[in-house]
Formats: sequence, structure tokens, C-alpha cells
Amino acid sequence: MKLGHIIFILTVFLLLSGCMVFSFYPLYRQEDLFANDLLVGEWLEEDSASWQFDFYYRGEEHLPENRDSTSFLLHIKDPDRKEARQASFRVHIIRLAGHYFLDFFLEEYFCDDVDLFDLHLMPVHSFARLDLQDSSAVIRWFDPAWLEDLFKKKREQISFQDNGDSFLLTAKTEELQKFVAKHANNPKAFSGGVVMELRRITR
Repeated sequence: MKLGHIIFILTVFLLLSGCMVFSFYPLYRQEDLFANDLLVGEWLEEDSASWQFDFYYRGEEHLPENRDSTSFLLHIKDPDRKEARQASFRVHIIRLAGHYFLDFFLEEYFCDDVDLFDLHLMPVHSFARLDLQDSSAVIRWFDPAWLEDLFKKKREQISFQDNGDSFLLTAKTEELQKFVAKHANNPKAFSGGVVMELRRITR
């Protein structure tokens, strides 16, 4: 999947909501976060797109006392992409049911020419399971078709909104964590979701 598609998958809820499960609330609480450098550095996706994870800094100056070691800022770059739109994401890592999970949230969005499309961007959270092994990382988002089937068969009581075209999870963090932990080891939950395979090239 090309980076241009991934950028929009992560940022544009109204346009590509059928590709990913989104949430109004984050997957993490402050007490769930822990200092780590698991993702710091540059990672390469199979189509040459670069994922750069840096520590998040409070304020404009990158001073040691301003660094938040529990949070990352993600910039995605594509050498083939020439569009003016750029975005960065705030990423947090937590542990649930023996796995790492990532919470993505749109931190900043830039566009040279703002149009009606840009005014309809809706910042929401998405979350994915992170599997790390040596210098490789696999990020797996939940399968929205699997989730839709759960809702239709009333197998889950998690709070959500359905406008007929897409689902938005509206459950608060505690309820979200119980849901994710319950299905973290279910291969069907991720079978049709977005999967990104990354290879670390620098730390």
C-alpha cells in the first residue's frame, strides 16, 4: 500500500473510515504510559516510505527537560509524493494482554491551499497492535469488517456510533482497553485490517 494511501487512512475519517477502526477517545491513560525508546529512529516501509519516530518535546525547544519519553512524534515521508499536504502524528505505546499497542492521533496537519476537503478533516484516534522482532516491526490495525460483524450479531456491548457507512467507537478508555485486551490474540480481529511492515534503518 502506497504512503499516500496510508497518510489519508490515518488522517481522514470521513473519506477512508471503511479502511480502519477509529475511536473518539484514546486507548491509553496517563498511568498506562512508560518511558521507552522502542520506536525511536527511522524505519523503512516496503515501498520505500520512511517512518521517522522522534521523542515528543513539550514546547518549541528540544531540551532534555522538555522531552517526554512516553510519547513519540511520527513523520511519514515518501520520496515519490509531491503533494503539499503534510501531517505528523502523536503516538503512544501501552501494554495490553501481553502485547504492545500503539495509539495514533493527528498532531499537526499542513496544507498550502486549504479547501473544503481540508475543512472536513476530523482528528480521531486509531490503535494497532505492534509486534517487534530485532530490527523489524509489524503494525496491525483491527479489521473493520470483523468489528461490523460483531456489532450486527450483538456479540459486543462496546459503545459506538454507526451512520450507515462507518463506525466510530465512542467508548471511553477503560472500556476500550477491555475490548482490545479481549481480542488481542484473536487472529480474525486483524485478518482484514491494514498491516504495515517496517524495517529499522537508524536509531
